[in-house]
Amino acid sequence: MSQSVIDTPHQSAGSKQEHLGASSSATQTQSRSLLQRAVAFALGSIGPFLVLSAFAGIFTFGHHTDWKMPKFAALTGQSEPVVADWCDEHGVPESICVECNESLMLKTPDFGWCSKHGVHNCVLDHPELAQLSDPPTISTEDRARAELAMTMPVSKVNNSGCTTYAKRIQFASVDAAAQAGVDVELVERRPIEQSVSGSGEILYDPTRTASFASRTSGSVWRVEKNVGDVVQEGDVLALVEADQVGALKTSLIRVLAEQSLQRQNVKRLNIAKEAVAGVRLLEADADLAKAEAEVLSIVQSLENLGLSVDIQSLAQLSEREAFEQLRFLGIPQSLRSRVKVQVSTANLFPVRSSISGVVVERNVTQGEVVDTHRALFRVADTSQMWLMLDIPLEDLENVKTGQPVRFHADGSSREVLGRVDWISTGADAQTRMVKIRAVLPNPDGRLRDKTYGTGEIILREEPTAIAIPSESAHWEGCCRIVFVRDKHYFDSPDSPKVFHVRSVRLGASHNGFTEVVAGVLPGEVIATTGSDVLRAQLLKNGLGAGCCVEE
Repeated sequence: MSQSVIDTPHQSAGSKQEHLGASSSATQTQSRSLLQRAVAFALGSIGPFLVLSAFAGIFTFGHHTDWKMPKFAALTGQSEPVVADWCDEHGVPESICVECNESLMLKTPDFGWCSKHGVHNCVLDHPELAQLSDPPTISTEDRARAELAMTMPVSKVNNSGCTTYAKRIQFASVDAAAQAGVDVELVERRPIEQSVSGSGEILYDPTRTASFASRTSGSVWRVEKNVGDVVQEGDVLALVEADQVGALKTSLIRVLAEQSLQRQNVKRLNIAKEAVAGVRLLEADADLAKAEAEVLSIVQSLENLGLSVDIQSLAQLSEREAFEQLRFLGIPQSLRSRVKVQVSTANLFPVRSSISGVVVERNVTQGEVVDTHRALFRVADTSQMWLMLDIPLEDLENVKTGQPVRFHADGSSREVLGRVDWISTGADAQTRMVKIRAVLPNPDGRLRDKTYGTGEIILREEPTAIAIPSESAHWEGCCRIVFVRDKHYFDSPDSPKVFHVRSVRLGASHNGFTEVVAGVLPGEVIATTGSDVLRAQLLKNGLGAGCCVEE
């Protein structure tokens, strides 16, 4: 036991030394492995690093040389210095920039603001300013047209303090202008109309439209006309069987007989008046007067119903003949042959049309009971219609009666012409619209009631107005301007390619063209399509300085 105890520490120390030696050897082996891997990774990364470095160098070189290969002279150190010749402000080489060096192209004389025509450097008063080979002559017709146009409303008025009219826009070459998309057109004469428009509705002319009812109560015996039938004044629309009419006819026969009897009695008493008491003669005269009054009363009642009676002719007939004549009173002869064989009553009463036209409404059928308050038919004379337009109050200043009106119905390409007949004296409180009435001739009957569309009141027509494409005019902040090509544009390849800024006063627009009241003359060339490029350059040049001075 003692020996075992003593030997144990020596054995433990030996084992520990062996364990430490083994651990040290493992650590050295692991370190050598990591070092080998690091060396291998470094050697393997050299190739990609060199490639990336080469790409970075090429990119840096291309960025600094604008990706252009240097000339051989530059590589050998013998290149000449580059001279900067570009005007960033005006977008052309500085050596030809007429704005920077005005000696290259003198500016036109500056006559300033024309208060009469509302433009700068007015070519109506100074035609020598026009970009034409020969100064034009301004006709009296053009001056009169301008004066008339200036009485009409305009959308925007030029500012007298504007300074852009003195500017010029230059291109480096003809090709540069073409590449910018700038197109040009001649200023020409064209027909121009100035008008105000509004929504409208075609209606029957109320003065030529009438509704018809029965003048007495009864039942409809027969309907003679239908919707769409053309009728003449006096035509029968329907026949009404009315007891009141039969009673009046019967009463008339009775009082006529009474009148005849009293007349004979008076005549007989007058013959024997010496043998007859005066009182009896007076009574006979009174009875005759009473009978005559009753006749007149019944005749007047029939007249009120539209039935005319010839008392003189009836008085010559027998009671049977008189009744037969009264039986068809008011019925035209053309209807009597058809009615006579169908009815034996004397109660028939005709409902007649008092105007010529077309039946546009029928509100009754045979057998219906009707009264005096119910409209049975409506007849309209469609040879003339009304157009009611709603025009904004602010557009009403130049509208007058008698002016021509053009109307286009919704969904139709047909144009209807008429004339202003009436202008309302008041405006709608909510819409601020004013009612205007125009009379439209309709001889062919093609216009329809309740037709909606758009109407134009023609304020002014100019067959030979000076006009430009609407897209060529621009609002640059305080003036309407166009860009006029210089007359020497094509004189030579070296002549400045310049467009002059010209302030203009515009009038009416029609079919894609706008009238020029003042500012340009026929024959001048202006920028049209692509003129926005010129406007953009103009605004760029004016940044910071402002485009005009407020009045």
